[in-house]
Amino acid sequence: MLNAQTRHFRLTLMVGLVLLAVTLTGGAASAVAPGVVKPTQELAGLLGSHEALSAPDEHSPPVGLVRARRPITGEPTVLPVIGHKTGAEGLEWLRVRLPGRPNGLTGWIRQRATVPAVTSWHIVVDTSARRAIVYRDGRVGRVFGAIVGKPSTPTPRGEFFVEEVVRLPAGAVGAPFALALSARSYVLQEFAGGPGQIALHGVANIGGVLGTAVSHGCVRLDNGAMRWLVARIGPGVPVTVTR
Repeated sequence: MLNAQTRHFRLTLMVGLVLLAVTLTGGAASAVAPGVVKPTQELAGLLGSHEALSAPDEHSPPVGLVRARRPITGEPTVLPVIGHKTGAEGLEWLRVRLPGRPNGLTGWIRQRATVPAVTSWHIVVDTSARRAIVYRDGRVGRVFGAIVGKPSTPTPRGEFFVEEVVRLPAGAVGAPFALALSARSYVLQEFAGGPGQIALHGVANIGGVLGTAVSHGCVRLDNGAMRWLVARIGPGVPVTVTR
């Protein structure tokens, strides 16, 4: 039998170790991963423009046209693949996430004229904790403090992906880099001449205090964090935005 002093010491030690583990893994970040962050994500690079359809059938209603290249940088379009289907006459189809409105839109495209790829990266933006959690192979790699959307222009929640990686001029708002996402603002149909597109970007020429909710919907990160991200994150990487 353990005496009361020994039991108290062991309980204190266990609590300390748990708190240390939470700190090292980014706290709630470890609770986000199950069912949300997979070790890898299948991707499809487009070799040409594709008509996305509502079902894996050439006669199904169209969802929209996906261009082969992104509008800002001209880099190839890369889409996350979330399903496969063999249709009539042996045609192979991919169910993919699509950019633009409405948020969370998906569609089916022909596998033909696509290039398969895979990524082990995944970004989770926790808007309540106001931080961005970067996963690799399903494990927390880095945690960055973030500025998220204010209540009147919230950061959209859901499953998105990086559309393109944009190097911004030194004098641009949000420099030095932006990860332009497939998400669009709930509130702003247009912003600064663009389609109300949400991005993860730096704080140059705009500022803000990390850990606050003051943006128009974009997620602002420290410039050093953005440099770290763009050295590793490319088009198609999934981005999950949680409450």
